[in-house]
Amino acid sequence: MTGLLTFGETMGLVAADGIGPLAYAKSFSFGIGGAESNVAMGVARLGGEATWLGRVGPDATGALIASRIAAAGVRTLAITDESFTGLMVRHRRSGEFAQVDYHRAGSAGSRLAPADVPAAEVTAATILHITGITPALSETARAATFQSIETARAAGVTVSIDLNYRAKLWSRYDAAPVLRDLTTRADVVFASPAEAELFVDPGDVPAELAKLGPAEVIVKDGGDGCVALIDGERHTVPALRVTVVDPVGAGDAFVAGYLADRLAGAAPAERLTTAIRAGAFAVTVPGDCEGAPTRAELAALTGDDVRR
Repeated sequence: MTGLLTFGETMGLVAADGIGPLAYAKSFSFGIGGAESNVAMGVARLGGEATWLGRVGPDATGALIASRIAAAGVRTLAITDESFTGLMVRHRRSGEFAQVDYHRAGSAGSRLAPADVPAAEVTAATILHITGITPALSETARAATFQSIETARAAGVTVSIDLNYRAKLWSRYDAAPVLRDLTTRADVVFASPAEAELFVDPGDVPAELAKLGPAEVIVKDGGDGCVALIDGERHTVPALRVTVVDPVGAGDAFVAGYLADRLAGAAPAERLTTAIRAGAFAVTVPGDCEGAPTRAELAALTGDDVRR
């Protein structure tokens, strides 16, 4: 077994420094961002084995993505595509809200296909982690997603899904049946209340998701912490109080914390505590993946400022 396997699109990230309208930004930083690679890097920083696979363009941004992910300790399977590497532009209109514009239609990452995800990689993994972003990118990316899940299920590999609904990629009506289908095929599901309510009744969201089949349902709710239903047992963990610098990436860090502890054989309550702490740590640092903590950093974290 080789730990975590995940795949999807990672893009170049142009981020306006400071807070306010994009038109008034005085400086910008350039980095990378992608939900799946964020999780892979988060797991690696917590001592787990992780592999990320995806397509990148024959450009400097593609090269940066491959080198940055590998530098985080992730086994990186970057497939060079003839198309361009996708790009996102982000600015924080206010302290609480970030706006992201995507430039990814026809990008290298969106051209992911079933043949790009070898069955041998899937069956060698302990956990296959998928997000709801990848099936929204293209028909071929959606086919790759479902094929890899079926391969994992047949081999007894744990399937983890983070719903990660993105309204700019597809409508709620198009997304709902696909996300529901993913949930029925998963062992572990992560969702926000709003994401889950695309296809289950509001109320007891963890129980409603669990009815679809997953043994581990984790509902992450930002400043309200998380509620989970794991093997029939309910867990509630409050958010940690920290000073928020940048809320982006907290959800991916949360998922990475949970899955890293799951790979390490930790009990459910410990996995959730690590997830909460990893998510809290991430919001104290700017960037999508820069805030993913190490074990030592988690141990040093204290939350006594402002609830995120």
